[in-house]
Amino acid sequence: MPLLLLIRHGENDYVKTGKMAGRLPGVHLNERGQEQAAALGESLKNIPLAAIYSSPLERAIETATPIASGRGLPIILRPNLLDTDVGEWENQELSALYKLPEWQTVQTNPARFCFPGGETFIGLQTRLVLEIETLAKNHTDEEVIVVVFHSDPVKLVLAYYLGIALDHFQRLGCDTGSLSLLHLGKTSVQVNGINLRPPFTLPKLPDTHPKNN
Repeated sequence: MPLLLLIRHGENDYVKTGKMAGRLPGVHLNERGQEQAAALGESLKNIPLAAIYSSPLERAIETATPIASGRGLPIILRPNLLDTDVGEWENQELSALYKLPEWQTVQTNPARFCFPGGETFIGLQTRLVLEIETLAKNHTDEEVIVVVFHSDPVKLVLAYYLGIALDHFQRLGCDTGSLSLLHLGKTSVQVNGINLRPPFTLPKLPDTHPKNN
């Protein structure tokens, strides 16, 4: 199976509203976010990519666009790469959410938490890992694919393959416009980098073809 470039979308200005975005539509990259997306596209321009997958939210698609530019590859939208379904908390003031007793559970024991009217972190991680496995099975060991999605989802995927307890997934870094490297072999897993920013060098994929001696 392939090398997956797990990319968090670029910066946006919605965070300045002091509200939780969740899956809210219409959240676009700001100027810095556009620069981050362009830097990703430039750093990856000489890497042969087999496919580019993205969350359907605008901020992810706009990050994937410079990477796809000039390649003749479509950006394939995958609903299972969507950000967390935060249910009733979507578009709510963070200052009010911070005061809720449930917020402490989110921070200290997320494995036991369910967003009101939304999903659990366990369900979220399961959804994402199943999606990553599905995408990986469509590609060979020699291929590189891009997956553009969101912060907590990226960290939950990495936590799963690193064997980190779900309650500790927030210890992983995932800045806007960053890239993490996940190689899924048929019988092995390697995380070759976390929270990398351009420019970067990708690792050499293992040679899976037998050689004649």
